[in-house]
Amino acid sequence: MPYLPFKMQTMLDVGCGAGNFGRLIKSRNKDTTVWGIEIDKAASIKAAEVFDKVIYGDALENIESLPDNFFDCIVFNDSLEHMVDPYSCLEKIKAKLTQGGVIVASIPNVRYYTNLYELLFKKDWRYEDSGILDRTHLRFFTKKSMKNMFRQAGYKVDKIEGINSCHKLGISFLGYITLGALSDIKFLQFVVVTKKT
Repeated sequence: MPYLPFKMQTMLDVGCGAGNFGRLIKSRNKDTTVWGIEIDKAASIKAAEVFDKVIYGDALENIESLPDNFFDCIVFNDSLEHMVDPYSCLEKIKAKLTQGGVIVASIPNVRYYTNLYELLFKKDWRYEDSGILDRTHLRFFTKKSMKNMFRQAGYKVDKIEGINSCHKLGISFLGYITLGALSDIKFLQFVVVTKKT
Protein backbone atom coordinates (compact mmCIF):
# COMPACT_ATOMS: atom_id res chain seq x y z
CA MET A 1 0.00 0.00 0.00
CA PRO A 2 2.75 2.60 0.68
CA TYR A 3 3.97 2.21 -2.91
CA LEU A 4 0.66 3.11 -4.55
CA PRO A 5 -0.24 6.68 -5.61
CA PHE A 6 -1.89 8.67 -2.83
CA LYS A 7 -4.77 9.68 -5.09
CA MET A 8 -5.72 6.93 -7.48
CA GLN A 9 -8.92 7.00 -9.50
CA THR A 10 -8.25 3.99 -11.72
CA MET A 11 -6.15 0.87 -11.13
CA LEU A 12 -5.44 -2.22 -13.20
CA ASP A 13 -4.36 -5.41 -11.40
CA VAL A 14 -2.58 -7.69 -13.88
CA GLY A 15 -2.79 -11.30 -12.73
CA CYS A 16 -5.39 -10.32 -10.16
CA GLY A 17 -6.19 -13.88 -9.04
CA ALA A 18 -9.38 -14.06 -7.00
CA GLY A 19 -9.24 -10.31 -6.39
CA ASN A 20 -7.83 -10.10 -2.86
CA PHE A 21 -5.64 -7.06 -3.56
CA GLY A 22 -8.42 -5.24 -5.41
CA ARG A 23 -10.77 -6.01 -2.53
CA LEU A 24 -8.31 -4.32 -0.17
CA ILE A 25 -8.08 -1.26 -2.43
CA LYS A 26 -11.87 -1.04 -2.67
CA SER A 27 -12.27 -1.34 1.11
CA ARG A 28 -9.95 1.64 1.63
CA ASN A 29 -11.20 3.79 -1.24
CA LYS A 30 -14.58 2.93 -2.69
CA ASP A 31 -14.17 5.66 -5.34
CA THR A 32 -11.24 3.87 -7.03
CA THR A 33 -12.24 2.05 -10.21
CA VAL A 34 -10.46 -1.30 -10.20
CA TRP A 35 -9.98 -3.49 -13.26
CA GLY A 36 -8.25 -6.84 -13.42
CA ILE A 37 -6.82 -9.31 -15.91
CA GLU A 38 -6.69 -12.97 -14.90
CA ILE A 39 -5.79 -16.09 -16.88
CA ASP A 40 -7.48 -18.53 -14.49
CA LYS A 41 -11.22 -18.75 -15.22
CA ALA A 42 -12.40 -19.64 -11.70
CA ALA A 43 -10.26 -16.90 -10.14
CA SER A 44 -11.47 -14.31 -12.66
CA ILE A 45 -15.10 -15.11 -11.80
CA LYS A 46 -14.33 -14.63 -8.11
CA ALA A 47 -12.53 -11.32 -8.78
CA ALA A 48 -15.50 -10.07 -10.82
CA GLU A 49 -17.57 -10.08 -7.62
CA VAL A 50 -15.46 -7.17 -6.33
CA PHE A 51 -13.78 -5.48 -9.32
CA ASP A 52 -15.47 -3.00 -11.64
CA LYS A 53 -14.29 -5.05 -14.62
CA VAL A 54 -12.32 -8.28 -15.05
CA ILE A 55 -10.87 -9.51 -18.33
CA TYR A 56 -10.40 -13.26 -18.51
CA GLY A 57 -7.36 -14.38 -20.49
CA ASP A 58 -3.66 -13.85 -21.11
CA ALA A 59 -2.45 -10.34 -20.20
CA LEU A 60 -0.32 -9.76 -23.31
CA GLU A 61 -3.12 -10.89 -25.63
CA ASN A 62 -5.66 -8.57 -23.96
CA ILE A 63 -3.69 -5.31 -23.65
CA GLU A 64 -5.12 -3.95 -26.90
CA SER A 65 -8.65 -4.17 -25.48
CA LEU A 66 -7.76 -1.79 -22.64
CA PRO A 67 -8.46 1.95 -23.01
CA ASP A 68 -5.46 4.22 -23.67
CA ASN A 69 -4.36 6.80 -21.05
CA PHE A 70 -6.82 5.36 -18.54
CA PHE A 71 -5.05 3.89 -15.50
CA ASP A 72 -3.38 5.92 -12.76
CA CYS A 73 -1.72 2.76 -11.52
CA ILE A 74 -1.03 -0.66 -13.03
CA VAL A 75 -0.09 -3.35 -10.53
CA PHE A 76 1.86 -6.55 -11.17
CA ASN A 77 1.75 -8.46 -7.88
CA ASP A 78 4.03 -11.45 -8.46
CA SER A 79 2.79 -11.87 -12.03
CA LEU A 80 5.61 -10.75 -14.38
CA GLU A 81 7.66 -13.87 -13.57
CA HIS A 82 4.78 -16.05 -14.78
CA MET A 83 4.77 -14.50 -18.26
CA VAL A 84 6.44 -15.87 -21.37
CA ASP A 85 7.32 -12.33 -22.45
CA PRO A 86 7.05 -9.78 -19.63
CA TYR A 87 9.20 -7.33 -21.64
CA SER A 88 6.63 -6.99 -24.44
CA CYS A 89 3.84 -6.78 -21.88
CA LEU A 90 5.50 -3.80 -20.18
CA GLU A 91 6.18 -2.07 -23.50
CA LYS A 92 2.60 -2.44 -24.73
CA ILE A 93 0.83 -1.62 -21.48
CA LYS A 94 2.66 1.72 -21.22
CA ALA A 95 0.07 3.35 -23.50
CA LYS A 96 -2.65 2.49 -20.99
CA LEU A 97 -1.14 4.66 -18.23
CA THR A 98 -2.32 8.20 -17.65
CA GLN A 99 0.25 11.00 -17.78
CA GLY A 100 2.07 10.62 -14.49
CA GLY A 101 0.62 7.15 -13.94
CA VAL A 102 2.80 4.51 -12.30
CA ILE A 103 3.48 0.81 -12.50
CA VAL A 104 3.99 -0.95 -9.18
CA ALA A 105 5.43 -4.45 -9.41
CA SER A 106 6.31 -7.02 -6.78
CA ILE A 107 8.87 -9.49 -8.17
CA PRO A 108 10.59 -12.47 -6.49
CA ASN A 109 14.35 -12.17 -5.98
CA VAL A 110 16.23 -15.16 -7.41
CA ARG A 111 19.27 -14.13 -5.29
CA TYR A 112 17.38 -14.77 -2.05
CA TYR A 113 19.76 -16.48 0.38
CA THR A 114 17.93 -19.84 0.55
CA ASN A 115 18.00 -20.08 -3.23
CA LEU A 116 21.71 -19.21 -3.37
CA TYR A 117 22.43 -21.80 -0.68
CA GLU A 118 20.68 -24.52 -2.71
CA LEU A 119 22.52 -23.49 -5.87
CA LEU A 120 26.03 -22.90 -4.52
CA PHE A 121 26.32 -25.47 -1.76
CA LYS A 122 23.81 -28.18 -2.64
CA LYS A 123 24.38 -27.65 -6.39
CA ASP A 124 20.66 -27.93 -6.96
CA TRP A 125 17.95 -25.99 -8.80
CA ARG A 126 14.76 -27.73 -7.75
CA TYR A 127 11.31 -26.47 -8.69
CA GLU A 128 8.72 -26.40 -5.93
CA ASP A 129 5.00 -25.85 -5.42
CA SER A 130 5.54 -22.25 -4.30
CA GLY A 131 8.23 -19.69 -3.63
CA ILE A 132 11.00 -18.37 -5.86
CA LEU A 133 11.36 -21.61 -7.79
CA ASP A 134 7.61 -22.07 -8.20
CA ARG A 135 6.96 -24.52 -11.05
CA THR A 136 4.85 -21.90 -12.83
CA HIS A 137 7.62 -19.27 -12.91
CA LEU A 138 8.94 -18.77 -16.43
CA ARG A 139 11.31 -15.87 -15.70
CA PHE A 140 13.76 -15.16 -12.88
CA PHE A 141 15.02 -11.76 -11.78
CA THR A 142 17.68 -10.10 -9.67
CA LYS A 143 17.39 -6.54 -8.43
CA LYS A 144 19.64 -5.42 -11.28
CA SER A 145 17.73 -7.29 -13.99
CA MET A 146 14.43 -5.89 -12.69
CA LYS A 147 15.77 -2.35 -13.19
CA ASN A 148 17.09 -3.23 -16.64
CA MET A 149 13.79 -4.76 -17.75
CA PHE A 150 11.82 -1.62 -16.91
CA ARG A 151 14.41 0.72 -18.41
CA GLN A 152 14.52 -1.26 -21.65
CA ALA A 153 10.73 -1.10 -21.82
CA GLY A 154 10.87 2.72 -21.60
CA TYR A 155 10.28 3.42 -17.92
CA LYS A 156 12.05 5.50 -15.32
CA VAL A 157 12.58 3.54 -12.11
CA ASP A 158 11.51 5.83 -9.25
CA LYS A 159 12.01 3.30 -6.47
CA ILE A 160 13.17 -0.28 -5.98
CA GLU A 161 12.95 -1.63 -2.47
CA GLY A 162 13.37 -5.04 -0.87
CA ILE A 163 10.42 -6.52 1.02
CA ASN A 164 9.83 -9.65 3.10
CA SER A 165 13.28 -9.45 4.62
CA CYS A 166 15.10 -12.27 6.41
CA HIS A 167 16.03 -11.13 9.91
CA LYS A 168 18.81 -13.66 10.53
CA LEU A 169 21.86 -11.90 11.92
CA GLY A 170 24.26 -13.97 9.80
CA ILE A 171 22.58 -12.92 6.55
CA SER A 172 22.73 -9.23 7.51
CA PHE A 173 26.38 -9.68 8.52
CA LEU A 174 27.18 -11.15 5.08
CA GLY A 175 25.85 -7.97 3.50
CA TYR A 176 27.99 -5.90 5.84
CA ILE A 177 31.31 -7.74 5.36
CA THR A 178 30.89 -7.82 1.57
CA LEU A 179 30.42 -4.03 1.56
CA GLY A 180 26.86 -4.40 0.30
CA ALA A 181 27.59 -6.88 -2.51
CA LEU A 182 25.31 -9.43 -0.83
CA SER A 183 22.88 -7.01 0.83
CA ASP A 184 20.11 -8.01 -1.59
CA ILE A 185 20.12 -11.71 -0.62
CA LYS A 186 18.02 -11.06 2.49
CA PHE A 187 14.96 -9.95 0.48
CA LEU A 188 12.46 -12.47 -0.83
CA GLN A 189 11.00 -9.88 -3.21
CA PHE A 190 11.54 -6.38 -4.53
CA VAL A 191 8.92 -3.73 -5.18
CA VAL A 192 9.59 -1.62 -8.25
CA VAL A 193 7.79 1.71 -8.81
CA THR A 194 8.15 3.17 -12.30
CA LYS A 195 6.82 5.87 -14.62
CA LYS A 196 6.95 6.01 -18.39
CA THR A 197 9.71 8.20 -19.77
